[in-house]
Amino acid sequence: MSLQKSLALPVAALAWLGRQGTRALAALVFIGLAVPPLGEMLKPYISHSVFVLLCISFTRVDVAALRSHLSRPMLVIGATLWSAVGIPVLFGAGSLIVRLDQASPELFLGVMLQSVTSPMNSAPALVALMGLDATLVLITLVTTTAMVPFTAPLIASIFFGSALSISPLALGLKLIGLLAGAIVVATVIRRLAGPAAIVRYSQAIDGFTVIVLLVLVSGLLGSVAMSFWADPVGVLLVTLLAFAAAVALLGLTVLVFRKAGHERAWALGFMVSQRNLGLMLAAANGGLPGLTWLYFALSQFPIYLFPHLLKPMFRRDRTVSQPAP
Repeated sequence: MSLQKSLALPVAALAWLGRQGTRALAALVFIGLAVPPLGEMLKPYISHSVFVLLCISFTRVDVAALRSHLSRPMLVIGATLWSAVGIPVLFGAGSLIVRLDQASPELFLGVMLQSVTSPMNSAPALVALMGLDATLVLITLVTTTAMVPFTAPLIASIFFGSALSISPLALGLKLIGLLAGAIVVATVIRRLAGPAAIVRYSQAIDGFTVIVLLVLVSGLLGSVAMSFWADPVGVLLVTLLAFAAAVALLGLTVLVFRKAGHERAWALGFMVSQRNLGLMLAAANGGLPGLTWLYFALSQFPIYLFPHLLKPMFRRDRTVSQPAP
């Protein structure tokens, strides 16, 4: 039996999983909650899963589309500065105004780490599933991710003080190492496989991405059930904060970029609301306080439920906005 035939069934299975799209993503959070032992087993591999997701994201970069958008860069520059600088400054100022840093330093750390990180690597694929401008999101994701090693340490030094277990300089160097390593691996994969093969097996790659995300989500959610039974009211309040932060990220971005067009504004809003918390976990080597970790875990709910919840809304909006024949 040839290697190609022996791989046919696994590839088909991954392609089927990839075709489940937003349903598969929504299911991840419930699997992570329902099977705590799985989370405990996978928790040590959270950083590894983040690196693999980075490699997948850079492997799938469309170089031609990248050059096309960069030839008209103003929207990309604006979205990049908004995500990497504007959002952290607004969240930091807002948190200080409501004195979140004094009321709950660990929650303040979680909110600020959420604001300084880049969007999730899977954001372009999710935006494409929702029928929005995935190319714009992909380019902005790349540029924002490239800025994070420099903006995150600067903002960390302003707002965090001694709350972070890793120094701002070490945080920046760790982020640069993660991104540089992912780019090198992705470049090797693209050269060996070729762009055509990456496109041909895109659904199988989507399926593999879902499996890697299962490692990340289960590792984060493994202890949530125990936390809920210990303090149900506290967990519900943190969940509400996680949803409020995601809605604020989405809504503010749509308002800021509304003049760029309805679909572009919503694509950017969705991208900005999907923050790559795993990147901060990997950069901090998992050394975060308990309540910060819980906030990161509960933030997975809006991240993975939003695509499934918002997709019908975009479909209805597109149907209404289309002119009658």
